[in-house]
This record gives sequence, structure tokens and C-alpha cells, in this order.
Amino acid sequence: MPKGYWITLYRSVSNLAALAEYAKLAGPAIQAGGGRFLVRGTPARTFEEGLNQRTVVIEFDSVEDAIKTYESAAYQAAVKVLRGAAERDVRFVPGPS
Repeated sequence: MPKGYWITLYRSVSNLAALAEYAKLAGPAIQAGGGRFLVRGTPARTFEEGLNQRTVVIEFDSVEDAIKTYESAAYQAAVKVLRGAAERDVRFVPGPS
């Protein structure tokens, strides 16, 4: 079974305090679901119409594990804190098989 990747691109952040509070809740919830943070931050450089957006990539043993973690009560509590404070694009992608 291929690994699963949870990829989040932040289009905008309007409340840094809410983002910090979200991170305090989201990190432990994601790690409890088996997630391993691979990337967290803004790009060093972008090419080909790329946007300079905060990017997060988290590896899981499967896409199903990533989705289950996203839907968990602990992670949804973190999302509630972030609501209205950031605009994001969240994707779940299988790794190569």
C-alpha cells in the first residue's frame, strides 16, 4: 500500500495568533494519527507561476490514515480555532506505488 500525503497550501493568513493556537492543537492530533511532518514553512524560491505560500507536507502510512486523522475530533477542534483566520487548500495524495 502506498504512503499517503496530506498537503496544505495557505493562500492567506489573517490572524497569526489563531494560527499559533491551531498549531498547538493540530500538531499533536496529526502525530497521534501517525503523521510525520516532512515540510513546514514558506518556499525558499518559487518557479513557473508558483505562489509564495506557507506549505505543509505530512506523510502517513496511507491516504486513508491521513483522511481519518483529518476527520478526527482532535483535529477538527484545531480546525475550529483556525476558521476565519486562514484560507487554505488541503489535499490528500497517494505516494507512488
